[in-house]
Amino acid sequence: MYIPKQFEETRQEVLHGLMKAHPLATLVVAGESGLVVNHIPLQVCGSEGEFGILRGHMARANPMWRQLAGAAEAVAIFQGPDSYITPSWYPSKHVDGKAVPTWNYAVVHAHGRPRVVEDAAWLLNHLTAMTDEQENGEALPWKVADAPRDFIEQMMSAIVGIEISIVRLEGKWKVSQNRPAQDREGVVAALHERGDDRSLAMAELVVQYGSASAKR
Repeated sequence: MYIPKQFEETRQEVLHGLMKAHPLATLVVAGESGLVVNHIPLQVCGSEGEFGILRGHMARANPMWRQLAGAAEAVAIFQGPDSYITPSWYPSKHVDGKAVPTWNYAVVHAHGRPRVVEDAAWLLNHLTAMTDEQENGEALPWKVADAPRDFIEQMMSAIVGIEISIVRLEGKWKVSQNRPAQDREGVVAALHERGDDRSLAMAELVVQYGSASAKR
């Protein structure tokens, strides 16, 4: 991934934080006939390995798991907040007109060694852990044990587990760090005026990373 230095994010806790907040990953692996791409929720286990381990599952009917089984590397892409940025939000645009549109975003690429897991105990542990993580905060959290055991076993027979040992993490936070303070303030004000969740999340990143760059 092309990452200008000013947009690079290397702090592992920040990268893992985005991955946990946006667990639906775009999973890419090279197959015999070209790139194979699927969208798979992946759980980040940050305490294991140097960069963490990703765990997930997919339908046994999905041919991707066979490509993963024979692959040396796969890439999981986690997309965070993003937003179109119009130059009309920049005060500097109204001075000299020298501004163009852009797109702000935060993204993580996790490169790693994949393996396929068909062990029933592993699958049950994974499903329980992933469900507990996602149900946390619900008024009435659903648990795997809430469903009949024979039904869960039947459902598990139709999936395979995926585990990816991360060997490299790349993070890119392109959030207006390259603009002067007044332009960043204009972006934040306009995003707040929009008011939707995605815009507010981006506004928070612009403020956070603008303050960090100002301290350097």
